[in-house]
Amino acid sequence: MKIIKVIFKVSFVIYLIALTMLLFLRNRGYMWADLSLLEYIKSSSNVVPFKTINTYFQAIFDGSMNLDIPLKNLGGNIFMFLPMGIYMPFYITKLTRVSTFTAFMVVLLFIIETLQLLTRTGSFDIDDFILNMLGALLGYGIWKTLHLQKFVRQ
Repeated sequence: MKIIKVIFKVSFVIYLIALTMLLFLRNRGYMWADLSLLEYIKSSSNVVPFKTINTYFQAIFDGSMNLDIPLKNLGGNIFMFLPMGIYMPFYITKLTRVSTFTAFMVVLLFIIETLQLLTRTGSFDIDDFILNMLGALLGYGIWKTLHLQKFVRQ
């Protein structure tokens, strides 16, 4: 049992490193270097829910875009935070209730989206926020299922 905990801890650290690299170490700022921060914020923010998601679904169904782009963006944003839903309730016992976990993730994702915008390593996209939240909740559901099964077997 101890080896499983060690593997779980190591995998969490690897996940956090990979997540940090994906979110913050691919600099897009050079593309917008001639813009002020305010202009950058205006040009790279989406606060209209489902705007990007609908564009991707429309492109998938009408074939107007290479399927690779929408599938990577939709699936990637969900998959990127799925592990968070498994790790967080394991390490922070106060996050074992769905309402507390959801509130925690809303704050965390808002901070991440804002930091990406301010550091010019990404944009603030409410659709990314929605997809990341969906992924985290799916991960939470997996954790809850596995966690409850653990208690049922005892």
